[in-house]
Amino acid sequence: MLRDKIEKHLLEVQKPSRYIGGEVGSVIKDKSKIDVRFAFCFPDTYDIGMSHLGMKILYSLTNERENYWCERCFAPSEDFEAIMRENDIPLYALESLDPIKNFDFIGFTMQYELSYANVLNMLDLAGIPIFSKDRTQELTQIVIAGGPCVCNPEPLADFFDICVLGEGEEVNLELMDLYYEMKKQGASRDDFLRKACQIEGVYVPKFYEFIYKDDGTIDHVETTNGAPAVVRKRIIKDLDKVYYPDNFVVPFTEIVQDRVSVEVLRGCIRGCRFCQAGFIYRPFREKHADTICKSAKSLCENTGYDEISLASLSTSDHSEIDPLLTQLLDYTVSEKINLSLPSLRVDNFSESLLEKIKRVRKSGLTFAAEGGTQRLRDVINKNVSEEEIMNTCRIAFEGGYSSVKLYFMMGLPTETDEDIVGIAELANRIIDLYYSIENRPKGRGVQISISCATFVPKPFTPFQFEPQDTREMIEHKQKLLLDSVKTKKIKVSYHNPDVSMLEVILAKGDRRLCKAVYTAWKKGCKFDSWDEYFHFGKWLEAFEECGIDTSFYANRRFEYDEILPWDHLDYLVSKEFLIRENKTAHQSKTTPNCRLRCSGCGVNKKVGRECF
Repeated sequence: MLRDKIEKHLLEVQKPSRYIGGEVGSVIKDKSKIDVRFAFCFPDTYDIGMSHLGMKILYSLTNERENYWCERCFAPSEDFEAIMRENDIPLYALESLDPIKNFDFIGFTMQYELSYANVLNMLDLAGIPIFSKDRTQELTQIVIAGGPCVCNPEPLADFFDICVLGEGEEVNLELMDLYYEMKKQGASRDDFLRKACQIEGVYVPKFYEFIYKDDGTIDHVETTNGAPAVVRKRIIKDLDKVYYPDNFVVPFTEIVQDRVSVEVLRGCIRGCRFCQAGFIYRPFREKHADTICKSAKSLCENTGYDEISLASLSTSDHSEIDPLLTQLLDYTVSEKINLSLPSLRVDNFSESLLEKIKRVRKSGLTFAAEGGTQRLRDVINKNVSEEEIMNTCRIAFEGGYSSVKLYFMMGLPTETDEDIVGIAELANRIIDLYYSIENRPKGRGVQISISCATFVPKPFTPFQFEPQDTREMIEHKQKLLLDSVKTKKIKVSYHNPDVSMLEVILAKGDRRLCKAVYTAWKKGCKFDSWDEYFHFGKWLEAFEECGIDTSFYANRRFEYDEILPWDHLDYLVSKEFLIRENKTAHQSKTTPNCRLRCSGCGVNKKVGRECF
């Protein structure tokens, strides 16, 4: 039995509990009564994948169906992968320990571009043909993808049979229902794919052919097999009524986010021009405070967790944030449960909110300023003034805090050296503010932490047209920032520009990159989001061998009238709006948030209702 093979080697690897299943809350079913089996694959380690809220929701939802069984599968770490390959142990699901090659669906959630090579590695470990064209016509092993990265799935198009656009609670079950019926009829793989592509939100890459111009840009896209010319993403209309689990699988080992996660809202009202999530998750929808509190209590009671995390893009934008936190804190304090809050916006931070936060958070506060000067913050539509930043820090310092962490980005459109120096100058003004406050914390010095990420232009944002700064430009700006910091009270950290360059190539790439992804994997690339496994040189070799000019994707401005690799996918936000916002950015003008005024992004017309 496969179990015996696995157990024989568990003590040879780190964190063996990652590989054997059996956790509290995991779902075990009688295989003889199952009609459709779904392997939910996360292309990273167990520790990271088990923290993912989307997997928890869809796992529980699918398993509500008696005749469907969803099981979990993760990328093995290097030590266990070596054992698997040496001992002919195929990639398997944790609940049954059955090889996933025997499943009906092998579904990957694509959360970040640097996990792409892991998908190929997992398919290879499973014994499933890596290229979709090499899979048989038998109706089994349907390899599908979902998650934010499928808003441009083209660099992985040759490997997936289906990509699911948008929110999966409804469309996943519709796909499985169709599969179940067609399997009973003896249908083939292509028969199923032809029917599946008629479901809203379902994209079948093999039914789309890209024709290119001599300059390398896309001339047009041709469809076959009756596939729609444009595929629109799926959304859930009412978050209060949508399924949400009352129990989670509780790991034996510590994971990255080892707590109860409760979804607060979807979408974002802000319209920050760099933020992909803020656009692809539109429209803005929130759960009522009572719904959130009910979920939090039931999950804590059923799992035994003693920490709750409120999950959203901007929790403090919830219209009921004060009564929500009051109600939750009454419960968490009395039950000795910690309430974890994400990074906060400086423009709606109040003394009332601080008092609530102080009851649950003793460490420093984190705010995302993003740009070092007001001009640049206006370019990116952060809609935060320096006055608001300083006022927020004053409230925090007067409330007893002496450390603040600020997030910035480097390499933003129109950025100059003055904007980089402005990061250090802003931090210095915050230090001066701290020492000007009479009732500041006594006996403690102030500490300002600056975290600087390299800007990556992403599809479906107003900055999708923008080039990324070259490596030399980023290194110049990183040195300039370090040279501009003159005090030990300011600590600076920043990202490896090579990682950001690979990210933008994969984010904005087209179908011609599939061969390069495959070549990089064959060279040994995997776990590229992990510093110890990231080998940019191998990726550059793969691009060169496949005739890929990386600057064509990373450092070239995409024209407004250019057909982009993701233009045939509809995430409800119109391209005309993104062009308009890009032009507004270059005028250093802002657009109000959605609550203040509709900016005409196109979402309300497509969903048939006003957002507010």
